[in-house]
Amino acid sequence: MMRIGIIARFDVPEAVELAGKVASFLLNRGVELSVDLKITEDLPALREYGKDIRDMEVDMILTIGGDGTILRTQSLIEGKEIPILGINMGTVGFLTEVDPENVFSALEDVLTGNYAVERRTLLSVYHNGELPSALNEVVMMTRKPAKMLHIEISVDDEVVEELRADGIIIATPSGSTAYSMSAGGPIVDPRVEAFLIVPICPFKLSARPLVVSNKSVIRVNLLRKGKKAIAVIDGQYEEEINHMEEVVFKKSDHCAHFVRLSKDFYRKVREKLIEGGIDSMND
Repeated sequence: MMRIGIIARFDVPEAVELAGKVASFLLNRGVELSVDLKITEDLPALREYGKDIRDMEVDMILTIGGDGTILRTQSLIEGKEIPILGINMGTVGFLTEVDPENVFSALEDVLTGNYAVERRTLLSVYHNGELPSALNEVVMMTRKPAKMLHIEISVDDEVVEELRADGIIIATPSGSTAYSMSAGGPIVDPRVEAFLIVPICPFKLSARPLVVSNKSVIRVNLLRKGKKAIAVIDGQYEEEINHMEEVVFKKSDHCAHFVRLSKDFYRKVREKLIEGGIDSMND
């Protein structure tokens, strides 16, 4: 018997409604179900299946929302290696796999084993100990708007750049189509073993985005006295950084796992960049 967890954006009624329909579909096919406690509040018929996301012992998790829903889910299941199938009800949804109108045919494929599992690199982050890992990116920026950071960037103990900028992004290939892309970074195929270092509005013409090996150790130091920064991990977690403190980044021993029904990364890039998510609901 297959075990499947369901997680949805609980603040979007359409996502919760679809979660109820998906749950009924799976229960009718004998699937052992776990449903995020937060959405069972709006779906009383599913309360007996309610489970905290951290406690789900399942073979696969369905997320109904956008990339933000996937990032939140991955942060809560890190280390469990549970594959995620994303149903897109967000803005762009680079990490999602299925549109709502195709969800039930996609689930039929899943239940018959007609899918593959793709591994995605995670970025480990250290500052006064290990912080949550990033699937997309870590953004370092000032706490005060319109202020700049003075930072030093090292790769494998070699100083690569010292600059003033609004901030800096350290991204994985998965995150190359997110904030990093908006800040001028390249789109990187998720199969490439690399990390991206992307300055945000640097006050230096020579400061360009860098692509480095994901076997490297990246260090970012905050140089200017009296200036504090925050490191935001996948938009989910914040850490305050003080003057002369160091943030260290390297490849995680764990990976994120995604259910893929087709190999269509470049088609997805073309479609998502043309659409831009303008007419869709927010992520």
